[in-house]
Amino acid sequence: MSDALVIIDIQNDYFPGGAMELVGAQEAAGAAAGLLSRFRQAGLPVVHVRHESTRPGSTFFLPGTEGAQIHPLLAPQPGEAVVLKHYPNSFRETNLLEILRGFSATRLTFCGMMTHMCIDTGVRAAFDLGFACRLAGDACATRDLAFGGRSVAAADVQTAYLAALGAVFAQVAPASELILP
Repeated sequence: MSDALVIIDIQNDYFPGGAMELVGAQEAAGAAAGLLSRFRQAGLPVVHVRHESTRPGSTFFLPGTEGAQIHPLLAPQPGEAVVLKHYPNSFRETNLLEILRGFSATRLTFCGMMTHMCIDTGVRAAFDLGFACRLAGDACATRDLAFGGRSVAAADVQTAYLAALGAVFAQVAPASELILP
């Protein structure tokens, strides 16, 4: 089995002072940085995914802004792939699949931001494309949501999405428990 790490949207706008601060972003980034270090030490491929919003009226990840840049804690090193996306799904209208096939990757480990949106769609798409998927649940962050006059705390959003992804689409575990070959 050939492994690759996919880091989705760990960008400045999700951190304190950013345009779309997430609950637990700093802690999630720390866990993701540890996972990134392990992949680098093992000489395994890493792909950074960075979102730029091109939708009219967007308020974060605006092109050319500091908020749209990858957080320094997870800055790409020379030779690591960086994929630019404009939709929640990291595979939609990007070269991510081509890059992963170029690595002969069969198992993907995911971490990143906006568990309920970009992590969810990315993991499900990878599963549908035939990859074995793992998700570092503590290396992801989300935010409070509201619907129908009800509020859902970020911790509950996180739990619900990790539970759903873990039921079928991915092995969900803390970053420290995701063993490399």
